[in-house]
Formats: sequence, structure tokens, C-alpha cells
Amino acid sequence: MKPAAFTTPPRPVAVEELFPELAPLRREAVRLHPRAGDPTRHDSSVGGPLLWPADEPWPVCDEEHWEVESDVRHEAAVPCVPVAQVFRADAPAVPYSPGTDLLQVLWCPFDHEDCAPLPLVRWRDSAAVGAALPAPPPHPGAPREHVPRPCAVRPEVVTEYPDADLHQNRDLYDALRNRLDQLERDTGLLYEPHLSVAPGIKLGGYPGFCQGAWWPDCAGCGQRMEHLLTVADHEYDGETWRTWLPVEDEGRVPGADAVPGLELGGGGGVYVFECRTCAGRPTAHYFDS
Repeated sequence: MKPAAFTTPPRPVAVEELFPELAPLRREAVRLHPRAGDPTRHDSSVGGPLLWPADEPWPVCDEEHWEVESDVRHEAAVPCVPVAQVFRADAPAVPYSPGTDLLQVLWCPFDHEDCAPLPLVRWRDSAAVGAALPAPPPHPGAPREHVPRPCAVRPEVVTEYPDADLHQNRDLYDALRNRLDQLERDTGLLYEPHLSVAPGIKLGGYPGFCQGAWWPDCAGCGQRMEHLLTVADHEYDGETWRTWLPVEDEGRVPGADAVPGLELGGGGGVYVFECRTCAGRPTAHYFDS
């Protein structure tokens, strides 16, 4: 049985009526709303077991990785840990790779060159998976804050508008600035935390950058990559709860058991990008905090 759905309240104002210039920039995202649970490999999840084929070796990271706090370096191969598994039926707003219905994201839990875990993306046809391979235990030295606890998810499609990206379009931002300021004076609403980009772990939409927008270009074709996944360490914070708090969470703030237990630099996130033009859908990632 699937977990009960979670519901994001409608935006408190009609964004596209107040700011029609944003309508062409609208994007759909899938909030995963992870909550402590006991998912199986046949469920969409965050940090849960993956439907991984028994005849396919479990991925390991053999790049240089270390623990930032202690500066302990690990040279031996480290097994990747499950981060997210999402079936296409739970993410209708996301264009899956042709012939696939299952997205799996893992990462090496140790810090790498950018002081963050190193993600790995797999697309597969779930019907083609026969016997499943159980995940190996995490490396005993893996930072606990980088190993997600198993969580059930309650996927929900929401509408987003550019956040940090808006500031890179100076003409557009200048055209909106006075109306944004007026909205704040009239309602107390701030465009960026309250109206633009959904917080939390999500697929598609806009990344929730906190230190300015950064979109990688594909090394193969040179085109700007698309946002695939944001892995954040909070579902909402002291600002975003005002409009992004799910209806089902009203009256309470989730405790430590309500999220995967991640810590990614205090309010930051790991953003995974992909090229949907090149064969194999190459990926890149970015971390900010």
C-alpha cells in the first residue's frame, strides 16, 4: 500500500497574474516528501533498497575521497549507498530515459573535490530486473550524515518559478523589482522563499541554489544540462515553511525521524544535472551550502 499523499498548499497569491513575465518560465517539479518508513525494493523511496539486478555489480567509488572533519583519506574502493529510487508512475512530470521506468541515484558518501558526496545515476526497465542484489553495508567510516535513512516517499507535482536564476536575468529582474517590493509591503511575502522554488528533495523543476545559480554545460554537446534531482537536508526551514509546509504537517514541525537524516552543509544541497540530448544521458553535479 502506498503512503498517504502529501499536499502543498496553493501559492498564497496568483503568481502569473501579478508577474505574467514568469509564465513562460514555469516548471513542474516532483516533491518527494520523504518520511521515515520501511520501503521495499519495489517502492519509490529515499535511502531505501534498490531494485538492483543480481547480475550487475554493485557500484563502488575508487576515486580519492576523504572525511573533511578528520582529513582521513580513503584510497580503497567504497560501495555507493542508495539515495533515491523513483518509479516513473510516481514522477509524471519527469521525462524518463526512453525504454525505462525506474530512476536510481546512489552516491559515494565520502567527501570529494567539492567537499560533497559523489552521485551516480542509473536508468533501467524494472520489468527486466530478475533476481535482485542486496546493497552491501556502507563503509564503516562513511559519514552517517551522508547515508540516508530509509524513507517512504509521497510524490507530489508542484509548479515552480526561477529563484536564483532570476537574478542572472537583470532585465527581467529589474522589470519585476518594484512589484516584488510592493508584494512584500502588502503581504509580507518574499518571492524567493515563499513563491518560487520548492524546498526539500525533489525531481525536476529548478534547483534550490543558495549561493547563486550554477548550471553545468554538457562536455559532449556543449548545451546546458537540465536539473534532474535536488538532495537537500531539510524539507523546509524557518522561511519556507510559511508557504511550502504540506497541509498534512500543519501544527507540527517534523522531528529527526521525519527526514532521511542528512546534513549537507547547513541548508545546502547536492544538485544532479543531466544532458537529455547525448546518448547515455551524461550527468554532472554541484554542491552549495
